Parts: sequence; structure tokens; C-alpha cells
Amino acid sequence: MTTSELKPRPRLPEWLRLKLPTSSAFSQTRSLLDELKLHTVCESAKCPNHWECWSKGTATFMIAGDRCTRACGFCAVSTAKPLALEADEPLRVAEATRRMKLKHVVITAVARDDLKDGGAEHFRQTIEAVRQLNPGIVIEVLVPDFLDNDVAIENVLAANPHIYNHNLETVRRLTPSVRHRATYDRSLTVLKKVKEKRGDTIHTKSGIMLGLGEREEEIFVAMQDLRNSKCDILTLGQYLQPSLKHLPVVEFVTPAKFAEYKTHAESLGFIHVASGPMVRSSYHADEFSVRPTNS
Repeated sequence: MTTSELKPRPRLPEWLRLKLPTSSAFSQTRSLLDELKLHTVCESAKCPNHWECWSKGTATFMIAGDRCTRACGFCAVSTAKPLALEADEPLRVAEATRRMKLKHVVITAVARDDLKDGGAEHFRQTIEAVRQLNPGIVIEVLVPDFLDNDVAIENVLAANPHIYNHNLETVRRLTPSVRHRATYDRSLTVLKKVKEKRGDTIHTKSGIMLGLGEREEEIFVAMQDLRNSKCDILTLGQYLQPSLKHLPVVEFVTPAKFAEYKTHAESLGFIHVASGPMVRSSYHADEFSVRPTNS
């Protein structure tokens, strides 16, 4: 498809138009991230909430570089040959959490299918460095599927994160066109394995984007599939097209409909549900209260 054939993005409805904050904390967060040479999913994935989060002095750290080995149709992170891992990155992330005085941190990463362990060891080192420098912090990891590698999954779990987040992203029917290399069943399997390995000592979490053309009954099935995999926490948010080269938005789901989905999800037994147009996997992640037991 040529540039001239690309359709313009639809105009955002009123509930998705944001007023940019003017807090000085935004520039302070930006300066800190620049100084420590850290990537964030807020910036790399063009998250619409990053103005708000940075203005509150929070960020979702993205480790293992900013080049992904996958080319998902919804994601703004660059797809390119990754660079070598930076050995001191875990310490830099830890230092950032200390300076920002975070009580809850979310650590994510690009997919690193070029590495034998998918970057799992790098996750483990980062979790341990953060905990050592910031005792008592709640640590949430938002991880790729590691190609369902048991050794990789166990390596991350060995560092005892409090929340293990892996996104289902969309319904079964749309998965092949939305997610590159990832599969619907593999994601469910990964979440189920984490619970089988750690039980109630860890919370599992997943997220689904809406507005890609999914049907309501498919959303309900996806929710039930996640519960069948013992997933504890669910996020539901509106998909927004990062650029004209990405998948188009099929529908803007109303806040009222998101509220209905939240009620349905809660009826299935999720212990915490965040559902709304601006909700993202790590948006307001600290609103779920978990007491650190392994700090």
C-alpha cells in the first residue's frame, strides 16, 4: 500500500481528547530518563498517557533496548535488528526508581527473539537490582511470551516479581492479524504456567485492546479464557492507531460500554479490573494494592 492509498485516521471522540498537563514534574522526569539513558514504553509505544504519568513522576521502564524483533500491527515500537544488551541497564533502572521514590514500578521490554532466553535473565537482574536499591517496592513485570520457554519463565519468577503481566491483546479471531509471531493459546498457556508454578504468591495480569473489530461475544470469551488460565487482573482499553501504517481503528468504544465490560469481568472473578478508553497495561498500575511479601 502506497502512502497515497493510506486512509486518514478518524477524528477522536471527545472522551479521547486530552488536555496536556503543565506540571514541572514532566520535565524533571524527562531529564532523569535522559540522564540515565533509559527507554520507556511511554515514549517508544507512543502511549497517550505519558504526559500525565510523567507529570506525576512515574514511568514504565522498557529494558533490553528499543528495537523489537516482532512487527505487531498495533505497536509503535520500532522493529529492527536489536543491539547488544547493556550490562549496567538494571542498575540504571534501579537508580531511577530510587530517585523517583516509586512505590510501584512496571518493567517491560521489547520482544528479544534473537536471544536464547528472550531476555529473561536481563529481567531477573533488573528486578533484583531494583529491589536491592529500593526495598519494599512493588514490582510488576510486563513480559513477552518468551516463546513459552519454561526455563525463561522460571528465571523471571526466580526474582519474585509481585505481578506477572502478559497481554492477550485481542480476541482469538483477530490475533493472527494483530500480533506478529505471538499466538492466542500460547499467551494463555504462559499465564496459566505462572499460576501453576507460584500459585497465590503472585498475581497474574493481562490486557485486551478494544476497537479492532472484535465482537462483544468474542470479548466475553477472551475474558473467560483468561479466567480459566487463573488470570487475576484485567485491563481493557481503546486501541489508538499510532500511524497510518498501523492497523486502523474500527470502532471507538464508549465509556459506558467500557463500564459494562468492567462489570462483566468482575462477575467472572477478576480481583481487579481497569476498563476505560485511556486504560493501558501499566496505566495507574499502582491502584491495585498488593503487599510486598518478598522484599
